[in-house]
Amino acid sequence: MTLRLPLPGGAVRAYEPRAEPLVPAAPGPLASRTVFSAAHVVADPYADTTPDGPAAVDWDATLAFRRHLWSHGLGVAEAMDTAQRGMGLDWAGAAELIRRSAAEAKAAGGAIACGVGTDQLTGPAALAEIRAAYEEQLAVVEESGAQAILMASRALAATATGPEDYLDLYGHLLRQAAEPVVLHWLGPMFDPALEGYWGSADLDAATETFLEVIAAHPDKVDGVKISLLDAGREVALRRRLPEGVRCYTGDDFHYPELIAGDEQGFSHALLGIFDPLGPLAAEAVRTLDTGDTAGFRKLLDPTVALSRHLFEPPTRYYKTGVVLLAWLAGHQEHFTMVGGLHSARSLPHLARAYELADGLGLFPDPARAEARMRALLTVHGVPQ
Repeated sequence: MTLRLPLPGGAVRAYEPRAEPLVPAAPGPLASRTVFSAAHVVADPYADTTPDGPAAVDWDATLAFRRHLWSHGLGVAEAMDTAQRGMGLDWAGAAELIRRSAAEAKAAGGAIACGVGTDQLTGPAALAEIRAAYEEQLAVVEESGAQAILMASRALAATATGPEDYLDLYGHLLRQAAEPVVLHWLGPMFDPALEGYWGSADLDAATETFLEVIAAHPDKVDGVKISLLDAGREVALRRRLPEGVRCYTGDDFHYPELIAGDEQGFSHALLGIFDPLGPLAAEAVRTLDTGDTAGFRKLLDPTVALSRHLFEPPTRYYKTGVVLLAWLAGHQEHFTMVGGLHSARSLPHLARAYELADGLGLFPDPARAEARMRALLTVHGVPQ
């Protein structure tokens, strides 16, 4: 049946949904690239909450989605910005998420890495307090048995007076880390509070500080996740990494070319867009494992239009589209988000996300996705 999808400005247009899903090949392990999906959390729609209150998480649905990703050979990047860290999920909720997901990973035999930040700090903080906050979160992740991802800190961005503060604090954390960690450079397009991270708004200067941290502790850095949406800068940086330090792309605009790589190397992946693309992304990487770069690009290149749409400015609200697609795909029974973030994107934006995802065949049951989208449109006043 035809859907009437709203366009910006009040017009509507007819759309004929896809009848059959894309059926990925049988799941299996990934060999040539290490790939993590940054996974979203599922809210508890029956909880009596407010946007500024503690998050209420549906733990069963949240963990079931992680099992879905593991079943396709993907690792889970837990308690990252995709899980609404600092945008609905506080540190208490993140700590519980880390413990539960790490235990589930052990049971499922899945790879997991978890975000370490400073979001228990809610106001101005001294450098010593920021260091203590990082240490507290690092201890929780290490005690859970997961790999640590040192995320960028809003508190550090607000307090640091220059590159020396970053060099000192990160050096301290890396020296005490029990195992090699992933360093995460999240650009201000994902979080405006991180403007000037690594001590400078000049990205060339910031890159030098970032590389200085890594060069001083190469044995404690498994890899770096670069989320700057600048493919050229990522390639230039990855070519300067010490031997054995991986580059995990976080570029949701240019991931096919960065993962495919060139004659001088490639990026692994830690991506929010691989939440809705999980099975398709895994099949693409298994194709790449065979040496078939053209086949890999044929599978993954068509997904970029959807990713660019979900991550359009304000980029930090990409989570809303991710959760919409999870609901339409049947991974959860509602379109509700912690912190009320399901209201962060317009109805035309959500309608276009549905259209692009449906065109890719991402919904295992297209009829269910159509019925759910029809219900969403109807409740928002778009007659069907």
